[in-house]
Amino acid sequence: MPSKNMLPKGQRHHSVRAEYRATRGVEDAPEVIVPILDFENESDGEIQFEDGVRSFLADPAAAGLRLDQYLAQAIPDISRARVQMLIEAGQVRVDGSPAKPKQKLKGGEALEIEGEPRPEPLHAVPEDIPLDILFEDKYLAVVNKPAGMMVHAGAGSTDDERNRGTLVNALLFHLGAGKLSDVSGDLRPGIVHRLDKQTSGAIIVAKDDSTHRKLGDMFSRRMIQKTYIALAHGRIAKDNTTINLPISRDVIRRTRMTTRRADGRTAVSHVQVLERLSTPYGPFTLVEVRIETGRTHQIRVHLQSMGHPVVGDTLYGAPHHIGPAEGGTSLQRNFLHAARLAFTHPKTAKGMDLDAPLPEELTSFLESLRTLAASVE
Repeated sequence: MPSKNMLPKGQRHHSVRAEYRATRGVEDAPEVIVPILDFENESDGEIQFEDGVRSFLADPAAAGLRLDQYLAQAIPDISRARVQMLIEAGQVRVDGSPAKPKQKLKGGEALEIEGEPRPEPLHAVPEDIPLDILFEDKYLAVVNKPAGMMVHAGAGSTDDERNRGTLVNALLFHLGAGKLSDVSGDLRPGIVHRLDKQTSGAIIVAKDDSTHRKLGDMFSRRMIQKTYIALAHGRIAKDNTTINLPISRDVIRRTRMTTRRADGRTAVSHVQVLERLSTPYGPFTLVEVRIETGRTHQIRVHLQSMGHPVVGDTLYGAPHHIGPAEGGTSLQRNFLHAARLAFTHPKTAKGMDLDAPLPEELTSFLESLRTLAASVE
């Protein structure tokens, strides 16, 4: 039975079976049909932007789609969650009237989006959470973040539990209120860049706005060297590989990124093999990855694009369990660690070269694979 969200029979549709199957890393994923709306040759679908208001006509092919679903496709730089936030805040109008959260389109409506999403401000509270501080002075700190800790609460989150246990909460306790930069706003005080929740390692925190802005400029100009350690499934044949593939959000699973869209942002990763392991559970490759850019999930999606997902990264195709059902092993996090940051201090001009040691759960897992590899040699 067709999905209720499919376009009417005879209207434009697009099969993404191959893309869906490849990006999921699953051999036999079912065919998925989703509407792909294209404005390039539709004069009445052209988006105008004036005085902070986006305005355009809904494509006729959008008939039957929910407004939030359509807008998330029509404007790729706004997620569906942010679109819903805009609708609920009364910032979206359909034919001049405020949009309704579950409104269905007929096609051809005049749509207006005013401004940007305005999530409720978070009120993060200081929490006494242990921190491994690799370096600290009056301008900045470099922290070795553990896996499982979010850097900050998600935008628009008002759940008290989601606003706790983050790196921001820990920083507010250890450094004190008012001792972090305000450049990133109330949601991310002091946060210059991010690490994924399940990625551990070195992250820079700014204590004042001037330092924050200088660090941000250094990141954008690629003046900060970021080096990661990852364990990938399979045998990577070349000792050195540069992956230069653009990254954008997956149109099917919005929590994922992909290299398979032409509108992605430039992303460059340099992969160097450190060790290859042949075990009864299959081959693995330990790699060092230096990234020139800092796109969301960059290393994870780049390694997956090579057919070598990061161990433990089930979002990008890694198995939940390694080896036979009876026995075997598993890793309850991604084997990805920000091992080194090298940069020139933005205030003192001193060369900084900071190493974050591999955490115990990763060293133990790696040693267990080395033991298995030795047993089959």
